Amino acid sequence: MNPFKTLPTLSFLFLTLFSLAHAATFDIRNNCPYTVWAAASPGGGKRLDQGQAWQITAASGTTQARIWARTKCNFDASGKGSCETGDCGGVLECKGYGKAPNTLAEYAIDQYEHQDFIDISNIDGFNVPMEFSSNSPGCTRVIKCTADIVGQCPNELKVPGGCNGPCPVFKTEEHCCNSGNCQPTNFSRFFKERCPDAYSYPKDDPTSLFTCPTGTNYK
Repeated sequence: MNPFKTLPTLSFLFLTLFSLAHAATFDIRNNCPYTVWAAASPGGGKRLDQGQAWQITAASGTTQARIWARTKCNFDASGKGSCETGDCGGVLECKGYGKAPNTLAEYAIDQYEHQDFIDISNIDGFNVPMEFSSNSPGCTRVIKCTADIVGQCPNELKVPGGCNGPCPVFKTEEHCCNSGNCQPTNFSRFFKERCPDAYSYPKDDPTSLFTCPTGTNYK
């Protein structure tokens, strides 16, 4: 009998337990006075009336993840339909990202030096006010974007139910920064002045990207 025969199974079990130990939970609550259809990638989607909550879990190592709200949605019994803002391919249970404009909570779990990276982004515009904060005593980080951006939105960026980001509208290097070399614009400054914690353009890391120690849970 080979005493090492079960090592792959044991190694898999160890890795699974390690990932579970460093998983993060996200408590998503609708504090708006209207219904939203919460969305998460990874995670899916769920209708939330005012005051309702939904919890999702992200495994250790999750990157490029986001949570957002969809507004004025209609779905049939099979979960197919559409939303005025934040629509993710016409389904209730999102499999990918939502359509701009949408206020985004973005995160990556258990990255460099066992840190979680979190942010709120207006690069894809704004549709609902958002707070993204720690739900654990080991981190006190609170990020907010709660200004009346829809009401004050520049005419060039206005869309039904939201305020678009300049990149989805103009699709130029100046606003999208595909080469990685760009500066703030008057449109990005509009968002930054109202939500200083949030990303306003792609190179806005110094004032918009925050960390919490891995093991933090969020709300």
